Amino acid sequence: MRKGIDGLSWIAKKKLGQDPFSGSLFLFCGRARKYFKTLSWTGNGFEMYYRRYDSPGATLKWPMSKEDEIAITAEDLYSLMNGFSICPAKGFENYTPKDLF
Repeated sequence: MRKGIDGLSWIAKKKLGQDPFSGSLFLFCGRARKYFKTLSWTGNGFEMYYRRYDSPGATLKWPMSKEDEIAITAEDLYSLMNGFSICPAKGFENYTPKDLF
């Protein structure tokens, strides 16, 4: 998470193939999944937000490759900023009950 605005906008353009000046919000997560930064173009400059989770065991479930890239809603962003996972759970595995009696 050492990159600033220029480095993150370069990643958005070159690695993700997106236009950093489009007004889209880009979210970047650190390797430890305890930190993230958002980057967006506001029309006359970039805006960057930094968030760090300090509670014990707090980590994000976050896509770590281009193939895992996701689009999120404003509600997802609000949840993420408040420490909730935005990636849906896989659900319960199928369970075949054994003879109960």
